[in-house]
Amino acid sequence: MVKVITDTSFLMLLVSNRIKNMNDLDVEIGQIEFVVPEIVVKELKHLSNDESKGNIALQTLELIKSFETNSISGKTADDGILNFVKENGGIVATIDKELKNKIKDVGGSVLSIHNDKIVLEN
Repeated sequence: MVKVITDTSFLMLLVSNRIKNMNDLDVEIGQIEFVVPEIVVKELKHLSNDESKGNIALQTLELIKSFETNSISGKTADDGILNFVKENGGIVATIDKELKNKIKDVGGSVLSIHNDKIVLEN
């Protein structure tokens, strides 16, 4: 089982877009399990009060109820995820370009979404 750490942007895009290859993804990189840092849950709860993003944030909170959570923490969700990957390695699911580059710089791998498909970036 490959554990993939998720950030807020990736999770919200899963809810708002129809992803075409969710079932094929397990075959490409092994069976995966999305892990949601507690700081991301906190960020989603905060966004649920936002006028423009509130509905998607609430739907995302509902989606992640079945996902494993992790006690990753930091000043921000990105900082917490980056520090975790620096210390432990791993795969991070994000669409945040800046975070993608930082994850790759510290030796982590990135799962992202391109053309409504989840892809593993090098």
